[in-house]
Amino acid sequence: MNPGATLVGPVLEYPCASAYDRELCAQVRPPDWHNPQPRSCYDWLVIGGGPAGLTAARGAAALGASVALVECHLLGGVSLNYGSVSSQALIRTSRLYAEMRDASYYGTYPPTSIEVDFALAMERMRRIRARLARLSSATSIAALGIDLFFGTARFVRDDAIDLDGMRLSFKKALIATGSRSLLPTLPGLTEAGYLTNETVFDLTTLPASLLVIGGGPVGCELAQAFCRFGSRTVIVHDEPLFLPTEERDAAQLLSAALARDGIEMHLNTTAVAVRGDSGRKIVETVSDGDVGTVTADTVLTGIGRVPAVGGLDLEAAGVAFDTTTGIRVDDFLRTTSKRIFAAGDVCMEHPFVDTAHASARIAVHNALCRGRQRLSRLTIPWCTYTDPEIAHVGLYVRQARAQGIPIKTFTVPMHDVDRAIADGGEEGFVKIHVREGTDTILGATIVARHAGEMINDLSLAMVAGIGLDTMARVIHAYPTQAEAVRKAAEACRRRHRPQWRTWLQRWRGAR
Repeated sequence: MNPGATLVGPVLEYPCASAYDRELCAQVRPPDWHNPQPRSCYDWLVIGGGPAGLTAARGAAALGASVALVECHLLGGVSLNYGSVSSQALIRTSRLYAEMRDASYYGTYPPTSIEVDFALAMERMRRIRARLARLSSATSIAALGIDLFFGTARFVRDDAIDLDGMRLSFKKALIATGSRSLLPTLPGLTEAGYLTNETVFDLTTLPASLLVIGGGPVGCELAQAFCRFGSRTVIVHDEPLFLPTEERDAAQLLSAALARDGIEMHLNTTAVAVRGDSGRKIVETVSDGDVGTVTADTVLTGIGRVPAVGGLDLEAAGVAFDTTTGIRVDDFLRTTSKRIFAAGDVCMEHPFVDTAHASARIAVHNALCRGRQRLSRLTIPWCTYTDPEIAHVGLYVRQARAQGIPIKTFTVPMHDVDRAIADGGEEGFVKIHVREGTDTILGATIVARHAGEMINDLSLAMVAGIGLDTMARVIHAYPTQAEAVRKAAEACRRRHRPQWRTWLQRWRGAR
């Protein structure tokens, strides 16, 4: 321990406080952690220990900079502690239960009795979360030469912060405080009680019924998972389709899949009030002027997230921000203060872990290496992990048309793909958009069992400038679901090679 180091106060533990939760906290917020004695001035100070903050701190340390990392709660951020790691573990278990119930479709007999052990599924999730926390542990960060501080930071100048009474000075800084759950302003919600995408992972008992408010990615993923565990699940969504930013046919396929799972759906419906009654929640809804009610044991809000900008005293550093859109940055991730950059959910439109990592690398390069890397040049894929998954990269058709870009789309349904048929995953499609008259890939949407894996090939092609014609020459292992991408590429190649047909016709005529 450094001379003059201070002991960090007690940290909130997970309500479950299982052995795995205690192991997790020991990694990402050790109860006996001592903040180091700060240096006179740091080359690089990072506020926020989530994916963006950790990447930025590690990247700067690798360059030889003196680095301070400040985290107010748990290292690893939402992704590790409450987000994608936890949800993916639960989604996988829920899919197994669904496959057991459909065993006859796969040529075997279903178990005579399928008993859902929700507590065991949650224990598995916590075990996985604790294991992955080792990669973001406090000791591993300190071992890189990074000064790790736990506490609440606020700016006092554009070159210094106050950390619970301790002054930390810096030459350059990065704000990577992430985002927080966006809660609907429903009368009675707080009094009745609710879960968010963060607190839902504290459950140990499966709710008999669950009402999900919001049909975005998080709401749909968790609704499907809990339905497959056996909860009577209802989604109330104020749009005509789920995933309103996705392509219409993709959203329609998802609606059909959720309906087959038994989810009760109320689209074009707004939740307007909540009240408690004997431990249950009664949610009042409005749809086309008609008032109704939905009763459930538990309410889950899944309507999105907002940037975490509160309590930083950004005005003292001259950093412009908005409580809805986050910190204002330029294309180089510079804020309105020349010393301070931002990365991740706190400033970006797409709140994804991969974009947090990518933006952090850009910020480090531009701040410490006098680089000129641009945020706008990132090619960003994303995926909603329902069953089937919905993945996208690049432009949608509506965006291309709005920009006046002529576009041609090549679509391959998954029921034309051998592996999808063999796996019983015929639902979905691969849809690839190219600039009309060329093979330049502008965007793609994939709806399939493994869409999140399949989209990566197209992301790579877009980044590397590989045209769809060239992808037709790539030999894929057979049988795989990625064959759908090759089929789309072959369709593009045939369309762009009319001279072959002309030459063949002339050759036949000569004979």
